[in-house]
Amino acid sequence: MQMQLKLQLSAFMFLQYYIWGSWYVSMASYLKKVLNFPDEQIGLAYGAFAIGSMIAPFFVGLIADRFFATEKMLGTLGLLGGLLLFVLPQAATFGTFYPLLILYCVTFVSTLALGNSLSLHHLTNPKRDFPRVKSLSAVGWIAGGVTVSLIGAEAVADQFYLAGGLSIAFGAFAFTLPHTPPKKVGADVSIGEILGLDALALLKKRSFAVFIGSMFLICIPLYFYFVCMHLYLGQLEWENTTAWMSLAQVSDVVFLILLPLMLHRLGYKVTILIGILAWALRYFLLAGSVASSADVQTAMIFGAILLHGVCYDFLFIAGQLYVDDEANERMRGAAQGLIAFILWGVGAFVGTALAGAVMAAHKLPTPVGKIEYDWAAIWMQPAIGALLVLGVFLLFFREPRKSPTI
Repeated sequence: MQMQLKLQLSAFMFLQYYIWGSWYVSMASYLKKVLNFPDEQIGLAYGAFAIGSMIAPFFVGLIADRFFATEKMLGTLGLLGGLLLFVLPQAATFGTFYPLLILYCVTFVSTLALGNSLSLHHLTNPKRDFPRVKSLSAVGWIAGGVTVSLIGAEAVADQFYLAGGLSIAFGAFAFTLPHTPPKKVGADVSIGEILGLDALALLKKRSFAVFIGSMFLICIPLYFYFVCMHLYLGQLEWENTTAWMSLAQVSDVVFLILLPLMLHRLGYKVTILIGILAWALRYFLLAGSVASSADVQTAMIFGAILLHGVCYDFLFIAGQLYVDDEANERMRGAAQGLIAFILWGVGAFVGTALAGAVMAAHKLPTPVGKIEYDWAAIWMQPAIGALLVLGVFLLFFREPRKSPTI
C-alpha cells in the first residue's frame, strides 16, 4: 500500500509543478510582447506570487485546516485554478490581469502547503520518503518548460491555456488522494500562529537574527533572475528559451543529492555562504555574457542556468534545515512558517518590484537591434547586492555548536 501511495503522491507532485513550470518562467515575455505592459508592471505581476504566498497561510490556517478534508480542498482549488487560468488571457489591461493573477496565485500556493501536509501525514517514514516523492516536482517543472517550448507558447496566451488544462486534471486527480480530515476541527487558530510569530523568540539569538536578515536581503537580488531572464534570452533571439531554462531543475536534483554531504563536511555557515556566492557568480556571468562573443556568451549563460542547484539548495534548503535544527519541537512549525513568509512573501514582493523598476531605469533610448535594455548594468545590480549580503553573513553569522541534523 505504501508503494502505491508513493506513486500516487509522486504523480501529484509532478502535475503540481508541471502547472507552475508552464507559465511562471515565460509569463514575462507574454506580458511584454502581447499585453505591452511597462517594466514596472511586469515586476509587479511576478510579485503576485509573493502576495499569494502571504495570503495563502491565512486561507489554509483559518479555513482549509479547520473545515475541509485536505484532498477535497486540493481538488476544488485545482479546478478553480484551472478556470482562472482560462480567464486570465481574456484580461488585456493591468487593472484586470493583476487581480486575477493574484487570485490564481492564492489558489495555487495553497495547494503547495496542503499537498506537503497531506504527504507528510500519510507517509510511514516521511524523512526518508518525502524527499523522494518531492523529487518528481523538479521533473514536472522541466516538463512544463519543455512543453511550452515545443508548442511555441512562450510569448502567447497558450501557456495559460496549457496550465489551465493541467490544473483541471490536477484537481480531478487530487480527489483520488487518501482521505485526510481537517487537522484543527473546532480549534481556535491565532494570526500569530499562522504567520509563525511564536518563532520571533529565536531572533534573540544573534546568529539566527543575522540569518533571517540575510535571507530577506538575498531575496531582493534573487528575483531579478525570474523577472528578467526570459526577456533577456528572448532579446538575444534564443529559441526554446523555456526549455533551456528548465535545465536549472536538472541541476537542482543533482545538488540536492550532494547537500547532505556538504552540510556534514562544511556545516551550515560555509554551505550557505557557497549558496550566496553562487547567486553573485550567476549574475556576474550574465553581466559578462552581454558583450561576449557568441560562443562565450552561450557558455556563460548556460553556466548561470546550471548554477541553480547551488543557488537554491545550498541557500534555501540548507536554510530550512538550519531553522529546523535551531527551533525546539514546540515552535518548529512556527519557525518554518516565519521563514516561508519572509522568503516567498515579503522578500519576493520587494525583489520582483525592484527588478521591474531597475529594468525600467535601464531601458535604452534607442534599441540596438532587438536589445532594448542595458542588460550588463541590470545584471550588475543583483550581483553587487548578493556580494553585500555575502559580506554581512560572513562577518556576523556564527556556526551552530551542534552538527547539522541530516
